[in-house]
Order: sequence, then structure tokens, then C-alpha cells
Amino acid sequence: MELFTNQVLAGIATGAIYACMALAVVMIYQAIDHLNFAQGEMAMFSTFISWQLMQWGIPYWWAFLATLIISFAGGIAIERLLFKPLAKAPILTNVAGFIALFAIVNSVAGLIWDFTIKQYPTPFGSAPFLGSQLISTHQAGMIGVTVLLLIALYLFFQFTRIGLAMRAAASLPESARLVGINTSWMIALGWGMASAIGAIAGILIAPVVFLEPNMMGGVLLYGFVGAVLGGLSSPAGAVAGGFMVGVLENLTGTYIPGVGNELKLPIALAMIVAVLVLKPNGLFGRVQVQRV
Repeated sequence: MELFTNQVLAGIATGAIYACMALAVVMIYQAIDHLNFAQGEMAMFSTFISWQLMQWGIPYWWAFLATLIISFAGGIAIERLLFKPLAKAPILTNVAGFIALFAIVNSVAGLIWDFTIKQYPTPFGSAPFLGSQLISTHQAGMIGVTVLLLIALYLFFQFTRIGLAMRAAASLPESARLVGINTSWMIALGWGMASAIGAIAGILIAPVVFLEPNMMGGVLLYGFVGAVLGGLSSPAGAVAGGFMVGVLENLTGTYIPGVGNELKLPIALAMIVAVLVLKPNGLFGRVQVQRV
């Protein structure tokens, strides 16, 4: 029973990171109807920025805050400079743009910081949480920061004018334009927020996977799984899907013979295929109806 509890709690901790990535993916998907294949690389680059700030002597939480601001501005800049001009371009053109962004960000990070693995500090430590061997203080910190983030986002989208405008622009863009909402800038703000959320995921997972330009590849794939499982039309569903993937990943690796760490990712990819076949809109997504 203790092993099961340990795996569930560890799964919730890693699932918190997948939930952040899934949420970032869904926010951009709802804005432009495309999956951002470079979301992980953007998060990785932001994590390197925070690491560099700390190398320059800036305290952890100040570097954390500065990185979020830089990531937010960077996400807006990417949308304005690269994807706004592609708004009416064919789907494959947008896909090519995402792939190009992926390659550019990865290469620039390798050029600046090289591809050697670096240690990334954690402010939470790695001791047993509250004296229990079930979960470490860093894992508890990952869960705590993610929960606070989700609460802040819920309050923002429910009770602020900008948050409500962003929701309207994502769900009913034509109606939103009719009431005076600048949907173009709402999309840009969505990119900025998705970039900042991805940065939080990268910063929290870096002490676990270590810091290097390819660190977010697997995390992004699990984020995609969480988004598809929960539903690309449902931000809350994507968050739930991310947590579910984290727990299922740990339990399958522990209790299914022969799986281990090597087969966790193929099983996650198989989950994407299964969900798309059995429930294309995800567990919590709504059916998309288009007028023809």
C-alpha cells in the first residue's frame, strides 16, 4: 500500500508539470487552432534564462519572476512577428512555422549554453516532505506551485475583464469583435500566458531531468497526451488530463511487468491514438459544431 501511495503522489507531482504543458498547448490551440510543437523548446529556453540570471547572482525567486516576465513578452513577440502574418495561411505553412521555431530555439540554446547537462537548483530541497518517505519537498513544491498557478488562472479568467475578453475571443471570436474586443491582441496575450506557464513547467522540472537543450522533449509529448486526453477544447480538462497521465505513467511503470521507464513514452503515445479513436474530443472536451 505504501508503494502504491508513493507512486500516486509522485505521479501527481510529475502530472503537475504535464498539466502546465497541456494547459499551455490548449491555450494556443484555442487561439489559433494549431498545436504549438515548439512549446517545449520555448519552455526550455525560458528555463535557461532563469538559470543564467541565477548564475549572475540574482536570487531564485527574483530570477523566477523575471523569467516569467521575459517569457510573457517573448510569447507575444513570437505571435506578432511570426504567426500573426500566418493567420490565414494554409495549415502546413503554420506547421512548418512551428517546426522552424522548434529548430531555431533549440539551436540557439545549444549555441549560447552548449549541450552539456547542467545542475539546476531547487528552493524546496530534496528531503522527505514532513518527515514522510512518500514524497520529497521538491515534489511537494511542484504540486504547490502548480495549484497556486491554477487558482490564479481560474480567478483571472472568471473575474477580470481581460480574462473574460480572452475567453470570449477564444470561444466566439466573431461575436467578440462585434462588441469591440480586439481579438488579435487577445490571441497575443494568450501566447504570452502560454509561454509563461511553459516557463513555470520548465523551471519546476529542471531539477529532476537536469538542464540541457533537449530536456523538454518528453515533457511536451506527455503534455500533448494530457491535452488530448482531457480535450483540446477544455483548459480544465487538459489540466485534469495532465495529472491523470502523470499518475498512470507511474502506476504502469511500477505494476505492469516489462514496462519500466523505456516503454512509458510509447504507452503514452498509444493513449493518444486510443483517445482519438474512441473519444476524439477528449474526456472533457465539447463537440465542435461548425456552420456550413
